Amino acid sequence: MPRRNQDQVDAPASEGIYSDCGVALLTQHGKERILAPVLETAMGCRIQHVTGFDTDRLGTFTRDIPRAGTQLEAARQKARLGMELASLPLGLASEGSFGPDPFTGMFSWNVEMIVWIDDLLGIEVVGVASGQTNFAHRVTADWMDAEAFARGAGFPEHGLVVRPRHEDDPRIRKGITDWQALREAFRWACGEANNGCAFMETDVRAHLNPTRMATIGQAAQDLACKLCTLCPVCGAPGFQLAEGVPGLPCEECGAPTREAKAEIHLCVRCGHRVTVERPSASAPAGRCDWCNP
Repeated sequence: MPRRNQDQVDAPASEGIYSDCGVALLTQHGKERILAPVLETAMGCRIQHVTGFDTDRLGTFTRDIPRAGTQLEAARQKARLGMELASLPLGLASEGSFGPDPFTGMFSWNVEMIVWIDDLLGIEVVGVASGQTNFAHRVTADWMDAEAFARGAGFPEHGLVVRPRHEDDPRIRKGITDWQALREAFRWACGEANNGCAFMETDVRAHLNPTRMATIGQAAQDLACKLCTLCPVCGAPGFQLAEGVPGLPCEECGAPTREAKAEIHLCVRCGHRVTVERPSASAPAGRCDWCNP
C-alpha cells in the first residue's frame, strides 16, 4: 500500500488520503457486504476481508461465550487481529450491543460501533449508530405461540435461535432460517426440556439480521463522514465533535439548561480544538429544569 508521511498529512479530503490503501476487516458474519461499499466509495480505500480467526471466540450474543471488556475494546481487538493476520497498518472492525432503549426502556435497542485504526498516523476513529431493533425472546410450549413470535421477529428473513428450557441452557441451535428447520428445532427443544418449553430468541449475528445490518451501515456512514473531515491544523482524518458545552438559555426564563450552547470539535491526532457556537438562541422550556422540573 502507499506510504504516507507520519509527520505531515496535508492533502484535502478530495485527494483521498486513503486512496488505494488496503484496510484489514476481520469478520465471519458478512459485514464486508455493507462496510466495503460505503468506505471504499468515500475513502477510495480497498477493504481486505480477513478470515482465519473465529471471532465467536471473543464473545457471542447467545451468551455461550461471554464478551470480555467493553464494546469498543472488543471492536479494537478484532481490528488488531485482522491487521496482524493481513500484515496491514490499517484495520477496522465492528461490534454491536443490545439492551433497552435509552429513552423509555420499553423497546429493544441496538448500538453499533466501528473502529478504524491507522498505525501510520497513530489514530483511532470510531463510527457509531443506534436504533430500535427486533431483539426479543419467548419461552413457550405452544407451536402457535412460537409461530406468532417468529413472525413478529421478522422470520425467516431474520434468523432465530432455539434452546430447551431457558436462555442459559447450553444446548442450542443457531442460524435457523426456514420454517421446517424451526419446527424441528422447536420439537427438539420441547422434548429435551424438563419443563416442556422451548426458549426462542432472535439471532442477531449480522448476516442473519437485516435490521442490525442496516444499523451497521449507518455506523459506516458516520465513520466515513468523520474520516473525510480533516483537521485544519495537521490535516489528519477524524476531526470530529467531541463534546457539547451545556448552558443554552431557556426560551421562557433565561436560565441555563443542559442543552449545548456550543460544540467542541477535536483532532484525534494533534488535539487541536475548535469551539463552534450552536445557531439556536434558546432551548425549549420543556428542556429547562426550572420551567419543567
